[in-house]
This record gives sequence, structure tokens and C-alpha cells, in this order.
Amino acid sequence: MDSERENRKSNWSNLTLVCLIDIFSKLTFEERWTGPMLVCKSWFSACKDPSFFETLDLEPFFKDRNYTISWWSPQFEKKIDSMVRSVASWSCGGLKEIRIRHCSDEALAFAAERSPALQVISIKSSPNVTDASIFKVANHCSLLKDLDISYCHNISHESIRLIGLKCRNLTILRRNMLNWLDPSQLSGLIPSEYVNSAPQCGDEEAAVFAKFMPRLEYLEIQFSRITPKGLELIAQGCLDLAQLDLFGCANLTSRSVEHACTSMKNLKNIVKPDFYISRSVFHAERYGHWRLYDERFQTNVFQI
Repeated sequence: MDSERENRKSNWSNLTLVCLIDIFSKLTFEERWTGPMLVCKSWFSACKDPSFFETLDLEPFFKDRNYTISWWSPQFEKKIDSMVRSVASWSCGGLKEIRIRHCSDEALAFAAERSPALQVISIKSSPNVTDASIFKVANHCSLLKDLDISYCHNISHESIRLIGLKCRNLTILRRNMLNWLDPSQLSGLIPSEYVNSAPQCGDEEAAVFAKFMPRLEYLEIQFSRITPKGLELIAQGCLDLAQLDLFGCANLTSRSVEHACTSMKNLKNIVKPDFYISRSVFHAERYGHWRLYDERFQTNVFQI
């Protein structure tokens, strides 16, 4: 019996790299990261094959976990950064999608410089991402089509403008803000000083969207401070818009929204500001899925 087990072990350890890659391709990202990657050097090498890293999508892990304010800590950010740097390096320039949260400026810049094929970048809730790394994205990721910079308070309209200038394929933009109508709903979930630091320049950003992002087809700006003047600029400049999400934009008027709808001929769906609902459902809808693989990070399973 013991000799049979040894033979099985030997057979697995002697599999060629091509065979291992074929086997591991059947596994999910999480399964590879927490399983064969930790077994031995040959398996670890196989798990680093660039074909596995066209996408870094951590969104599935944000579900069905208890949210904790510790995710806003430097320690948690370092663990996200470690994964971002590893995947960007192992992809050998083939990384096309990044969907993460709570990363740093340095990690995003590292990935952007090494990933010219990036088409999707989602970095929601990354308080330490600034214009510096967004400039890197604009200058290195010209194929970008889909960008989500929601709840990133240290990104200004200046770097958004550069994205519009450099990334001419951009058609999807999400720039949602935190619920400033009722910040008490965020208490205990997000540091209060960060909630209070939300950008106030809704119309300045709207002007950037209108002038430098005319090819936008999908725009999401929930809880933006945009006024009717800013919405009018978007209606005049973003003529290809098919979907527009204005949920929680309390500075808008019903008249300005209706006028925008009639001006944008390609608009198929608009989420209008609902000043009653926005105060009650934002907490459930926006944070119900912020439950990011707590057990795995707490036990350092994902840390290289």
C-alpha cells in the first residue's frame, strides 16, 4: 500500500509543465492560489504561467463575508498590493482586467507600467490611489475601455481629463461617491474622516466628461455633487450615452433631468435621483457586497 502511494506521488511530481498547466487551468483563481501554488516548486511555477493572469478579479470574494473597517487599514492594503504586484509580474504584459479594492498608488502604478493590454480597471474604495498612478494608467494603458474609480477621493478631475485624452476607447466610467445625504449610515464601516473628504467638484468633473470623454456609453455618478449646469454639459458633450446613473445626485432638479433625457437621443436607460430612497437603501445596496474574503486574508493564505 505504501509503495502504491509513493508511485502516485511520484507520478504527480513528474508531470510535465504543459500537463500541470492544462490541469490547473480547470481551477478557479482562488483554487490555484490556495491549493497547488502552495504544494511544491514545480506546481508553483506552473501556477505562475502567464495564461492564468489575463484577469485579476477579486470581486467574487467581496460577497458573503462580514464587512469590517479593518479593510481600510495599511495592513490590508499591503495584502492587496502583494497580489496586484505578483499578478502584474507573472502576466508578462498580458493582464487585461483588474478588479480590486483598497490598493495603493504604488501597486496600481506598478501594474499599469507592466500591463499595456489593460482594458478594464476597477479600483473602488482605494483611498490611497491618487493622480500619480492614474497618470500612469493614462500613459501606459491606451486600450482602456472600462474604468471604475468610485469612492477614490484622492483622484482629481485633472487625471480624469488625462484619461479622456489618452484612452480614446473608454466607453464605461463609474465615478460614484459616498452617501453624503446621510453619512450616519456609513458609521463604523468607513473612517469618518474619509467620508468627510469626498470631492465637491461635481460640475468640474462633468465638464471633463463632456469635453474629453465624448465616446462614453455608460456613466455612473451616484451621489455626485453635480448641478443642473454640469448635467447640461454632459448632455451636450456625451452624445453616445446609452445609460446614465444619477442616483442620489441631490443637487439636480427634476426639470434638469428631464431636459437631459430629451437632449441625449441615444439614452436608453437613466436612473434618476430619488431623494427619498437614497437615504434608506444606499447602505444595503452599496455595502451589502463589501465582504471581502476575510478568513483568507486573516490567515495569510493569499499572501505570497
